[in-house]
Amino acid sequence: MKTVPLATLTAFAAVVGGLLPSLCDATPLESQLDCKSSAHRFIAPLVADKSIDARPMRVEANSVNAFKPTQGSELTAYGFRVYAVLGYEQGDDLFKRGSGQPINDSAYGVVVLAASETVEEKVREAGSTAVVKQVVPMLMTAVFCDGSGLRNASAAGTVTTEASRNR
Repeated sequence: MKTVPLATLTAFAAVVGGLLPSLCDATPLESQLDCKSSAHRFIAPLVADKSIDARPMRVEANSVNAFKPTQGSELTAYGFRVYAVLGYEQGDDLFKRGSGQPINDSAYGVVVLAASETVEEKVREAGSTAVVKQVVPMLMTAVFCDGSGLRNASAAGTVTTEASRNR
């Protein structure tokens, strides 16, 4: 009878042991989501270390570029897995320009896999002024910085609408 608990404990240890390396390798992005940086300073290192694809998976009319994390990159923000990295900086070859008016000189953020209420709480606890906007109810949330509270709401709305369509 003692072999069943021992077998269960062994199986549990194997599963936890398999998960820990991936959690330890996670790259947290929340310190850069303080809205005091630029899109280039946020995204260029992620491209350089191959954490995100160098080519955006989508470019919005307002020039916001959505970059897909590479397989195995394990990006997180506020403890949540990152679905996409967002950004645009005027005059920077790292970003493609959209067909409409650019959102701002520089804007950046992420889309995470979590409910907006939970993300909002974590963002505010960290002291960030980023806009937090629901993308897909209970599933995806955008955290977005563009340097102006007035523009943030409309920018995040456009990005999140497109992200929910692509899901």
